[in-house]
Amino acid sequence: MDASLIETHVSVVLFLGDHAYKLKKPVVFPFADLSTRGARQALCHREVELNRRLAPDVYEGVADVLGPDGSPCDHLVVMRRMPNDRRLSLLVETHDPQVGPAMDDLARVLAAFHLTADRSAEIDDAATRDAVADRWRRNDDQMRGLTGSGLDPVALDRVMALADRFLSGRDPLFDHRIALGRICDGHGDLLADDIFLLDDGPRILDCIEFDDRLRHVDVVDDIAFLVMDLERLGAANLGDALVEAYEHASGEVVPRNLLHVYVAYRAQVRAMVAGLRAAQCDDAAERARHEAEAAELLDQCVRRLERATVRLVIVGGLPGTGKTTVAKGIGERTGWAVLRSDVLRKELAGLPADEATAASYRSGIYTAEMTDRTYDVLLGEARRLLMLGESVVLDASFVSDRHRRTARALAGEMGSELVELRCTVGDDVATERIRLRMAGGIDASDADPGVAARLAEVIDGWPESIDVPTDGHIDAVVDQALAHALAGPGSAVGARPDGPVGR
Repeated sequence: MDASLIETHVSVVLFLGDHAYKLKKPVVFPFADLSTRGARQALCHREVELNRRLAPDVYEGVADVLGPDGSPCDHLVVMRRMPNDRRLSLLVETHDPQVGPAMDDLARVLAAFHLTADRSAEIDDAATRDAVADRWRRNDDQMRGLTGSGLDPVALDRVMALADRFLSGRDPLFDHRIALGRICDGHGDLLADDIFLLDDGPRILDCIEFDDRLRHVDVVDDIAFLVMDLERLGAANLGDALVEAYEHASGEVVPRNLLHVYVAYRAQVRAMVAGLRAAQCDDAAERARHEAEAAELLDQCVRRLERATVRLVIVGGLPGTGKTTVAKGIGERTGWAVLRSDVLRKELAGLPADEATAASYRSGIYTAEMTDRTYDVLLGEARRLLMLGESVVLDASFVSDRHRRTARALAGEMGSELVELRCTVGDDVATERIRLRMAGGIDASDADPGVAARLAEVIDGWPESIDVPTDGHIDAVVDQALAHALAGPGSAVGARPDGPVGR
C-alpha cells in the first residue's frame, strides 16, 4: 500500500492508500495552543467543518486514536487523498498547460465562496487599519524572537518601515473596504500546495482553523496568499491572471496597491512559518533549507511593499512643454489617477472641459483667486485618493512655489513618496505646440503664446524638480518620466522600467 509522511509546524500528515490522516502536534505558539488532547480534538472538528465549505467531498470526518487500554489518546482528521499529480504547485513547476485556464476556474470558485461567506461586525473589526497593522507587528515580534531561523533583523526592519509607511494615515482605505462589504470569513491560507485541479473542478483544502481572526479578511487579502505563492514559484503571470479573472467573476475591482500590501503580508506570514520550521529542525541541511526559504520570502515581502509605495507625482511646466502628454502617459502605464488642473478649473467655472474661454493673463477664469481655488480642489482630490492608497499624478503648471509647498506637505502627511517633474522644451517648440492645440480647438487648456510668455516671467525657481526634456519620441519621454517617478526624488535614471508596474 502506497504510504508517505509529511510534517508542518502544526501537523503530521500520513498518506495511506486512498486516504490522508492529519495529526495535530502538541505544540504551543502565540497563535495556537495545542498542548491538550481536548484542544487538538476540538481543532480537528473545526478543521473539518470549515474546510467542507470549499471541499465537502474531501473532508470525511474525525477519527479517534486509541491507546493500549482502548480509550482515545489523540485524534485525526480523515480526508480523501488527492492525486499528487494534480497538485497546483507541481503543475506550475512543470509548466503544465492546464494551469493557465484553471485560473478562471479558481477565480470563479473563490468569488462564489467569498460572496456567500459569513459577514458580521466582528468579522469587519479584524480588517480595520489598526487590526491589520497589529497583525504585521505580531508577526514581526514573533520572528524577532526566533533563534536559528535565518531571519535577518535588517530585512525585518525594512519590512516594518515600509509597512508602517503604507498603513500610516490609511484608515479611510480600510474603512472604505469594510463599507463595501469586502470583509468575510475567508480561507486565510490559500497555497498552491493545497489546491488540486481535478477534472470536475478545483479542490481547495486546508484553511486556517486555529484562529478565526486570521480568516476574517478582506477578499483581496484572501486571494493575495495564492498570488504570493504563485509568484514565489516563478509564475507571477499566473497570479496576475488570477486577479483579473477574479475581478471578472466577482465584479470587484482589486486596488493594486492594496493587493501589493496583502501579497507582502502573506510573504511575511510564510517567512515566519519557514523561520518556525528552521528553529524546530535538528538536521543541519533541513534547517538551512528553511532558513533560505525564510530569507527569500522576506525579500519578496520587501519587493511587494516597495511596489505598494503610494506616490504623489507632480508633472509641471509651462504651457506647451508637454506636461499633459507626459502625465497621461504615466497614468496609462501605471493605472495611477491623473488629475488635470485645466479640467478642474473648467468644472469649477461650470464649463465643459473643451469649451474655449481664451482670456488674457490673470483674467476671466484665470484670476489669482480662481487659480488658488483650482489648486485647492486639485490637492483636495489628491488627498482623498492618497488616503485610499492610490498613487496620484498632478498635471498642472505649478508656477507658484506656494502651491508646490502645499503638495509637499500633503505628501508628508499622507506618508507618500513625492516626485516633482518639470517638463522642458525649447521656446519655439512650445509655441508651435500651443498653436497646433489652439487650431485643433478641443482641449481644456486656453493658454496662448502670450500667456505662456507671461508665465515664463513669473514662474518661481524650482530647484527641487527633476527636468524631463520632451523634445524626443513620446514613448522614450514617458519612459524617462516614469523611471524618475518610480525611483523617487533626486535619482539619476534613464533606463526603461522593467515591465508594467500594476494598477
